[in-house]
Amino acid sequence: MKLALWQTAGFPADPASNLAALDPIARAAAAAGAKLLLCPECWLCGYNIGTAVATLAEPHDGPSAARIAAIAGRHGIAITYGYAEREAAGGPVYNSVQVLGPAGTALSHYRKTHLFGAAEHAAYQPGDRFEPPFEFGGFKVGLLICFDVEYPEAVRSLALMGAQLLLVPTALTDEFGFVADLIVPARAAENRIHVAYCNHGGVENGMRFLGASRLVGRGGMILAAAGAGEALIMADIGPPNPSGADGYPYLEERRPELYGRLIR
Repeated sequence: MKLALWQTAGFPADPASNLAALDPIARAAAAAGAKLLLCPECWLCGYNIGTAVATLAEPHDGPSAARIAAIAGRHGIAITYGYAEREAAGGPVYNSVQVLGPAGTALSHYRKTHLFGAAEHAAYQPGDRFEPPFEFGGFKVGLLICFDVEYPEAVRSLALMGAQLLLVPTALTDEFGFVADLIVPARAAENRIHVAYCNHGGVENGMRFLGASRLVGRGGMILAAAGAGEALIMADIGPPNPSGADGYPYLEERRPELYGRLIR
């Protein structure tokens, strides 16, 4: 299965412009054979937009979701995107990701469980669970957001649920390059899981993002990677159930009876 990752600076606090930019990107990705397009964390509204998050938050089935569903259906490609979610007026706001399938129907949804820094804690309520993997393209697919992937327990939890592919929209700034270079490949290798890690590129309201989006194979190898700026990268993954050896047997050789301290 071919995946596409769209690394973009986007239009901060301007969902309409971001939606307009999505259509030609989805068209190009689908024309190249991609079955799924991944956008960055908080792509719809922007990441570094301060208190505007509260006014731009939408329900999971709100007007922007309807627009994205129409784009997915028009081009026959699944779209995974980060956004600020508020289900009811006056309710909590979540840093969320949603997957809309190539027919425009919702496939999965997740609220970020590990919030990063004071700004995120001020803007968002943390999610309270990992979502079980969903089926797409013959793969079992899990969702995390940015800081979540830096917790080995989070990725391992999804791997133990059966995930074979992990989609991770992110908003990684320059000083955290080790996450893209070291942690993301390690998570892929230690769990024998493909990881699609899609960042912002460029500068948003004074915040400079690293870029360095990447698609990492289950053995930790880099299948595709972006530089610092705007990019649409693609690569094939698979098969979901390979024959023969595929990395070290970390999952099979686990000793869970020794790991009790991890849940304390």
